[in-house]
Amino acid sequence: MSTANALSLISGDIYSAQGQFENVLSDKTLNFEREAGFAIQVLGASELAMTTAMKNRQSVINAVVNVAAIGISLNPAKKQAYLVPRDGRICLDISYMGLLDLAIQSGSILWGQAELVNELDGFELNGFDKPPTHKRNPFSKDRGAIVGSYVVVKTRDGDYLTTTMQIDDIYDIRNRSSAWKSGRSCPWKTDEGEMIKKTVIKRAYKLWPKTDRLDGAVHFLNTENGEGLAILDAEQPKKINVISAKETMKEEYDALPVERRQIVDAVVASIMDHFDKDDLVGAYEEYIGLDEQTTERFACWYFLPSKVRTALTKHKKSLEESAA
Repeated sequence: MSTANALSLISGDIYSAQGQFENVLSDKTLNFEREAGFAIQVLGASELAMTTAMKNRQSVINAVVNVAAIGISLNPAKKQAYLVPRDGRICLDISYMGLLDLAIQSGSILWGQAELVNELDGFELNGFDKPPTHKRNPFSKDRGAIVGSYVVVKTRDGDYLTTTMQIDDIYDIRNRSSAWKSGRSCPWKTDEGEMIKKTVIKRAYKLWPKTDRLDGAVHFLNTENGEGLAILDAEQPKKINVISAKETMKEEYDALPVERRQIVDAVVASIMDHFDKDDLVGAYEEYIGLDEQTTERFACWYFLPSKVRTALTKHKKSLEESAA
């Protein structure tokens, strides 16, 4: 079959998915005609993609419906998501920028940034609730080997949340992926830096304010072999039940020894007591009495009500401004 005829068939398949696309659309700013055009453009530009699409035409429809269900665009200028041939089908792949954009669009965070850290960079954590200091020369041809990655985001409460991962921990996750173990070409081989950033974002998002769209996107990435989205049912998108950030933190808290859990309980109770008495200074002193970058401090922070966290953040900023 000629390329033109194949493209015509695939185009017909894509346009036949309009009803399904609009039924599961999670972001009303997405337009089916535009996304269909992007899909046809991408598949038509790659012989491998077109061959894969012709052998598994249903996978093309599934991928286009995934675009709507997740609420991510195939617009190449945005670099949020791509259609890629993988394991004999066309899959929707989300970039690390796409995950951050989803987090912003869904209201989880105000902004976010993920970066690689190389061994010749200067990197210093300034506490999990403020941005780190990362000094590097972006024009240097040799910054040394990659030693880790981090993502820093700002929530709508004004909090900064920083998550870091060492490269060995990231590679442990990579080594467990079926795509990497297969030995075939995969994103870990063609776009390692992007995958490293995506990995740290997928760990960090559990501590961000929960949104269904972001939960759904990460869940699909985690359940697909090698980083594609899981295929949605042709009639109805799957309902995803993912634990919230507080539930995740509760699991880490429950894993602590009894004496360490008792410390968290006592500090949270004391902070709330000070707060209820309009003693913000006392509440803040109780909080900073916990060592930075510890599970106790993380647990304490996430177990506090949003209004208390906001008040503590504002108090901290006022102290920093006074000291400046």
